[in-house]
Amino acid sequence: MDDLDRQLIGLLRGNARLPVASLAKRLKVARGTVQNRLSKLEREGVIAGYTLRLRVADEDRRIVALMLLAVEGNRVEDVLAALRGDPSVSALHTTNGRWDIVAELRADTLEEFDRVLGRIRRIEGVATSETNLLLSTLKY
Repeated sequence: MDDLDRQLIGLLRGNARLPVASLAKRLKVARGTVQNRLSKLEREGVIAGYTLRLRVADEDRRIVALMLLAVEGNRVEDVLAALRGDPSVSALHTTNGRWDIVAELRADTLEEFDRVLGRIRRIEGVATSETNLLLSTLKY
């Protein structure tokens, strides 16, 4: 991977829907060069796919928490699959140590937050959890 590949990836991180022609113009290279680079990066697995990010309005989903999950046996993929489908889960991370998964949760009210916690704790394969409410964000 060279500087052009890194610049291309940087542009795609900002907006993965940019047309190849726009990418080429910004990078000051031919459209075919961009298409070939994208194909190579996809084929080599550097670009694993394209996704959708939803922006949560500041006034919506005001309660934010991190839920730390320990998973039974080799059930991490099953639990991740269940969590991916939950609209209250805004981010998922796997980790090592005591906890297997860290889930970022968002809810509008404490009652809704309570329901979210209950729903996640009932997922088959979740052994135990610990949840921490985020009180403020100092840097992002």
